[in-house]
Amino acid sequence: MAEYKYTPADFKSDQLVKWCPGCGDHAILNAVQRAMPEVADALDIPHHKFTFVSGIGCSSRFIYYMKTFGFHTIHGRANAVATGIKVANPDLSVWVCSGDGDSLAIGGNHFIHAIRRNIDLNMILFNNEIYGLTKGQYSPTTKLGKITKTSPYGTVEKPFNPGELVIGAKGTFFARTIDAEVMLTKDCLVAAAKHKGMAVVEALVNCVIFNDKTHASFAGDKATRAENTITLRHGEKMLFGKDNQKGLVFEDMRLKVVTIGEDGYTTDDILTHDAHTEDTTMHAMLAAMKWPEYPVAVGIIRDVADSNIYDVKVEEQVAQVKANAKIHSMDELLHSGETWEIK
Repeated sequence: MAEYKYTPADFKSDQLVKWCPGCGDHAILNAVQRAMPEVADALDIPHHKFTFVSGIGCSSRFIYYMKTFGFHTIHGRANAVATGIKVANPDLSVWVCSGDGDSLAIGGNHFIHAIRRNIDLNMILFNNEIYGLTKGQYSPTTKLGKITKTSPYGTVEKPFNPGELVIGAKGTFFARTIDAEVMLTKDCLVAAAKHKGMAVVEALVNCVIFNDKTHASFAGDKATRAENTITLRHGEKMLFGKDNQKGLVFEDMRLKVVTIGEDGYTTDDILTHDAHTEDTTMHAMLAAMKWPEYPVAVGIIRDVADSNIYDVKVEEQVAQVKANAKIHSMDELLHSGETWEIK
């Protein structure tokens, strides 16, 4: 346990937060600043070991509001820079803040390969389904048919589902949260930090200016969220609804929403969430659920232990090469092989 007990105030910078009033990023910042003391305490990480990395977009401002080391990088390259930081200094707790436009468009390859390599990074993927900072162009997650500045007649592109991308790239950790659910976000972030390997937390945030209420159909208020989202917890039944009267079952090779007490269904029929299974089938189905046919899954969907962690393996490889090397210094290198002296 850490010797010093940090508080959220220890992670708040003195910079004025300049997101638009009503932006969901404010709530995510609140959750992160609440989560960091718990992470420091649970993993015995001192304050100076935290580093936040961002790319471009509204989320890129995040590093200025955290009282930690930070690196504001370039468009789509946050994961690449964060990889270098983590590999060069594995002791750091590295956090990537990036948006759906930043990491799923120009940064798409860096995103999926960081996941594939299972680098021990903690990524917060801000998904407001729009390019906000550049004033309202559609992004890779914008809903099909959405009218935006760059699709005045409606988009004709099917959007990405970030959860499906993560799991398809053999990701070992994926969670999803909603900006208004600060405590859920905090819990997801703490779990991400404890996970060894690449951890992606998708944060569904509202852009009040250019894509207002894009998640409102299932996440608009508490009552709506209770009926139209399902919070997944490992080892617990997949129940949802105001009184947990609904649940998920698996029939005919697909998920099905049922109501307890109707058509003979009981609580025993409801699936139990297993976040730790290596099989990606159920996790992919849960991540892909869309309202209104299904509740949108939030919470920790996948959390699988995998010892093949990129930065750890690189560190081990470097140590092994050093141990077996015949040359241990620059002086030895310069005097190795054939040498001669010019007089």
